[in-house]
Amino acid sequence: MDFGLSEEQKLIVETTRAFVENELYPHEREVERTGVLRRDLIEEIKVKAIEAGLYAANMPADVGGAGLDTVTWLLYEKELGRANYALHWTCVARPSNILLAGTPEQREKYLFPCIRGEKWDCLAMTEPGAGSDLRGMKATAVQDGDDWVLNGTKHFISHADLADFAIVFMASGEEDSPRGKRKKITAFFVDKGTKGFTVRDGYRNVSHRGYTNAILEFDDCRLPGAQVLGEVHKGFDVANSWLGATRLQVGATCLGRAERALGHAVEYAAQRQQFGQQIGKFQGVSFKLADMATELKAADLMVFEAGWKYDQGTVTDQDMAMAKLKATEMLAYVADEAIQIHGGMGLMDDLPLERIWRDARVERIWEGTSEIQRHIISRALLRPFGA
Repeated sequence: MDFGLSEEQKLIVETTRAFVENELYPHEREVERTGVLRRDLIEEIKVKAIEAGLYAANMPADVGGAGLDTVTWLLYEKELGRANYALHWTCVARPSNILLAGTPEQREKYLFPCIRGEKWDCLAMTEPGAGSDLRGMKATAVQDGDDWVLNGTKHFISHADLADFAIVFMASGEEDSPRGKRKKITAFFVDKGTKGFTVRDGYRNVSHRGYTNAILEFDDCRLPGAQVLGEVHKGFDVANSWLGATRLQVGATCLGRAERALGHAVEYAAQRQQFGQQIGKFQGVSFKLADMATELKAADLMVFEAGWKYDQGTVTDQDMAMAKLKATEMLAYVADEAIQIHGGMGLMDDLPLERIWRDARVERIWEGTSEIQRHIISRALLRPFGA
């Protein structure tokens, strides 16, 4: 494997990093202190992101995206990950890849407006009683003639207040399995403003200020059959086919934040004087830096190896679970140690460290908890023995 970057990849990294530092960093303090990402600021940065070629860059070239291979896309995500999450995710949006599964008519209505920056999407799976166990969802979709009637509640739905439509996964029937009955799942497009569809404010979150979550309620929400995404009862097939690399995306953004935290820690250790010398010369600090850098390097290699294998068509669920697990837990460790090196100043909001520390917590929960990742890994190890 060649670990070097191509000239094109270097240019993408440099362009994205410059955009993050010049266009996103200056607004971090406002978003962190107010917890609000102003709509006019979103529009202002969005225009600049489109002009820079960074908006919807995750999408294939034939639909108007940048057409990046997985490794290059992860390099781009890593650089964006350095900034406040609400700023980089909302203002430099990457529409969900699942939109590519739509029919030509659905692409015209949903995909292309998202790529042009005219609409935002959100993805709704999680329920109050169904997080890691998505088959346990209780929200239902019942067919009535050519229509479908949706009932139930979704929560923790990211930026649904901003989104123009939701991609909603609902229990649409049951089927037999070796472990008994299990839910069939169907995915639907639901437009904001559809009768029976209500978006309510979600919960105050310690992580990712400005990046909101919402509660979605469905009360006899009637949809025509044309709003089904993919095949009826095949919602998980659609999700597995089009959302496979999202765990690597989480890992890549964690790498960016960890690099930023480590950079602050190294700079501080080199400049801060105590007992007549730089604190970085004390073993208690220098060994922390060495361990932080080593953990970051290990996570970096795991994420990008999985990305490389994704492009080769050889990646496994175990590869992606390992990468996500390592990167998210590494970020928590690096953020905590960076604060420890700074002492009391590390907890002040003059620096981004306390934000990175807070934000790191959610990464071990969403897109599959650390426990779920360990389950995937251990199951793959035991499978050859029939366990």
